Amino acid sequence: MKIDILTLFPEMFTGFLNTSIIKRAIDKELVKVTLHDFREFSNDKHKHVDDYPYGGGQGMVLMCEPIVECLKTICSDKSMVILMSPQGSTLNHGLAVDLSHQEHLVIICGHYEGFDERIRNYVDMEISIGDYVLTGGELGSMVVSDAVIRLLDGAIKEDSHQDDSFSQGLLEYPQYTRPQCYDGNEVPAVLLSGHHENIRKWRKYQALKKTYLKRPDLLRSYQFDEESLEMMKKIEKND
Repeated sequence: MKIDILTLFPEMFTGFLNTSIIKRAIDKELVKVTLHDFREFSNDKHKHVDDYPYGGGQGMVLMCEPIVECLKTICSDKSMVILMSPQGSTLNHGLAVDLSHQEHLVIICGHYEGFDERIRNYVDMEISIGDYVLTGGELGSMVVSDAVIRLLDGAIKEDSHQDDSFSQGLLEYPQYTRPQCYDGNEVPAVLLSGHHENIRKWRKYQALKKTYLKRPDLLRSYQFDEESLEMMKKIEKND
């Protein structure tokens, strides 16, 4: 996969691209991430990329030309152009999975007050990472890239993300490690039993319970089987 990111602040990505799973995926050539400072595509002698909005208003607005000219140099028929925007579709696991099947993602990071509306004519999708506003799209683009890259074949073990929160429509079940007892709190005995079927059932029950208590909205679209329906009856009875 190729990911091209258009940003005015490429230095913000230094730690992100050189740490942990993302660095390993790049080193294994599972993904190539390229940063583009679209200020370089400004025809203004002072390399301005923004201007005051027509009609008045607060702040500065990003101009069309630098961004569009940059897109022309990197996009092809296989490119998916994404605009980071609080007006976009909210990123979720399903969207990350869909994006992980693309060959080439191009992510535009905004800054200042916003974009010239005409930039949207060159965009395939707008994505938001939540109902709040950041100083720029850089952090959002890192979130999108991270969510996608970790799903690529070989980035991590497949089993490592199959039970992630949202991957099966539920929040993830509780996890424990050594020591067996800490500050009077014991690891659940079933996890030490070695009985794989009982462990599977316990984890499924706990995932349903945690989702019911913390994100009941997710259960509206969850595909219940007979086992999970019986578990939900117990969970609701004990609530």
